[in-house]
Amino acid sequence: MGGDNAPDAILKGALSAIKLLSAGDRLVLVGDEAIINEAVEEEGLVGDPHIEVLGTTQVIGMGDPPVSALREKTDSSIVKWAWLGSRRAKDEVCDVIISAGNTGACVAAAQMTMRRLPGVHRPGIAVTIPTFYGPVVVCDVGANPEPRPTHLHQYGHMGTIFAERVLDIEDPKVALLSIGGEEGKGNALTRGTHDLLKFDDTLNYVGYIEGREIFEGKANVIVTEGFTGNVVLKLAEGLSKGIFKTIAHEAFEIDPDLAMKLQPVVESIYAKHDYHEYGGAPLMGANGICLICHGSSQPRTIHNAIRNALKYAELGVNEQVSERLLAAEELLKSRRSGEPAAVGGDAEGSA
Repeated sequence: MGGDNAPDAILKGALSAIKLLSAGDRLVLVGDEAIINEAVEEEGLVGDPHIEVLGTTQVIGMGDPPVSALREKTDSSIVKWAWLGSRRAKDEVCDVIISAGNTGACVAAAQMTMRRLPGVHRPGIAVTIPTFYGPVVVCDVGANPEPRPTHLHQYGHMGTIFAERVLDIEDPKVALLSIGGEEGKGNALTRGTHDLLKFDDTLNYVGYIEGREIFEGKANVIVTEGFTGNVVLKLAEGLSKGIFKTIAHEAFEIDPDLAMKLQPVVESIYAKHDYHEYGGAPLMGANGICLICHGSSQPRTIHNAIRNALKYAELGVNEQVSERLLAAEELLKSRRSGEPAAVGGDAEGSA
């Protein structure tokens, strides 16, 4: 029920992905039961064994205050959705939950219901931005707008695991987004994070990176706080659309025949740089798999999110996140104390 184009676009995209599911898979649609059943009937999928409906009576709007909305609308699709991703749901648990709804409410609901993985201080959203030099992971893009350096340090590890496991990038380079490349640049948050990242030799940390360098292939993982990350993400999306629209307009103005010949090339390039192709971005650090889609998601965005969710669920990313963060915590503690790091420790405290 969440998203600028909900519920039609969400339902169309979800139901079109039925063909991607294996025999034992189920697609649980959470929201207004009458609206969902009508869409299922229109698609000729009544009685399909892959489909399950969980009816709700309330909806959290895109502009609703996240925390108060979760408290007041306990029968909303986002609250029930998050519960399905919780290990406490037992037999009803879903392997992956996906939403294009109110991002703040989704993050808050996931953290309150699913909790965090062992060793995680604050979950972060890791989004993939396509560039000429290949995909770049940016973490965080909206889950944690007021982090501490320890949170951003963990995002470096989370982004690295995502780049390695999901994008098949070997030994990804990690950079910290700042206003300049010099050591003294940045605010207290960036300088504190820089010290932690530089201190951690288990990461392939390459230092500061400026906004314009994100698209120059200098790093595979960009670490930043949620406010700036969200601005960067939406700026990149808007710039991409604007550039392609300008190219198409100018080509038709100069030579319509040439424009028609170039159309397949432009469409191919646009598809490679279109965020809809990636579907949803994982809320890394949550104790479960939670994919958050863009608020302006179209049917193909949701379709692709389900396609990618099937792959993500098989990769064991969460287990690696916990293992690596606990080890990194032990490493930093041992270096501060000057003692050897314990192997296989159970550290979960905050640095």
